[in-house]
Amino acid sequence: MASGEAPQPVDDPELERLYKDFDTAGLLPLWTQRADLMPTVPAPRALPHVWHWRDIHPLAVRSGELVPVGRGGERRAIALANPGLPGLPYTTPTLWTAVQYLGPREVAPAHRHAQGAFRFILEGEGVWTLVNGDPVAMHRGDLLLTPGYAWHEHHNTADAPMVWLDGLDIPLVAQLDAGFFEFGPDEISDRSTPERSRAERLWGHPGLRPLAATGRQDPPNSPLAAYRWAHTDAALTAQLELEDEGHAATVEPGHAGIRFTNPATGRDALPTLRTEMHRLRPGAATARRRTVGSQVWQVFTGTGSVELADRRFEVGPGDLVAVPSWCPLRWHADTGLDLFTFNDAQVYEGLNLARTATDEEGTA
Repeated sequence: MASGEAPQPVDDPELERLYKDFDTAGLLPLWTQRADLMPTVPAPRALPHVWHWRDIHPLAVRSGELVPVGRGGERRAIALANPGLPGLPYTTPTLWTAVQYLGPREVAPAHRHAQGAFRFILEGEGVWTLVNGDPVAMHRGDLLLTPGYAWHEHHNTADAPMVWLDGLDIPLVAQLDAGFFEFGPDEISDRSTPERSRAERLWGHPGLRPLAATGRQDPPNSPLAAYRWAHTDAALTAQLELEDEGHAATVEPGHAGIRFTNPATGRDALPTLRTEMHRLRPGAATARRRTVGSQVWQVFTGTGSVELADRRFEVGPGDLVAVPSWCPLRWHADTGLDLFTFNDAQVYEGLNLARTATDEEGTA
């Protein structure tokens, strides 16, 4: 309908016949579609939401007592389901988040899938994950990668459980109809417990690329299996020390941050999941930002609060936060605050859809 032209009456028999013919032909005219088909700003179905560790952890412990791990169930993973996406185990339309609990002496058998994944360790010691046959030790604060199509299995050698955060691109892969899954052997293929994986021994040296990898096609996934908390902590500490000395080293006043990257390319460690760690000084606050694409944050240590749109939530260790696309986000630290986060930013960057706006500056 041309601009300024009067709409045709709804009781026009010819118009009714036209709409019936559209339906028969499997067509929908644009002028009858929802007004929000092309919104002025993103209008996500997912809602800003906070899950508190005090609610999650007891349920994970109970599941460990009642639900076995093994072929069939595969993993004792508890998905964070966004209240704006009813009936779906999705934290946002593109990100899947779960808390996984592996009990004493338990084994999770091998499988692999198209979806990319990582594990961020929250508590426990004595677990190894095998990624394509390479045993990788798991410690609190470590980030461990499980790239798409990589075989992976876990075994707990300790008498205490381990709990970690799983992040995957399951919803994104589902929307793209690109999912594959394959079972591996029922028995763990390697029960060795080296302190350093083969991938770390080869790739885990700052700024040094092994010549054996020269000339090969750069891998889209990081070849480094584990990013250790000791290195992450040292990097964040150094940024704040440099700020104290008057040097430009932080994201904003009192706010240090690092991104986990692929040492072969300098790009993100995983092609569809960006992973970062942030540290706020006691009393610091971030700027209020809106970003296209969704984010998940977890408080690793410390206490503070998070502003999501027009609501403010008090948060502490273990609490998880879902931030939908274009939702205003601001963090405030009471004590020092360490925050792990992952998002889908590089997907939007690749599609030339990325956008960020800062509403106001953070204050110390």
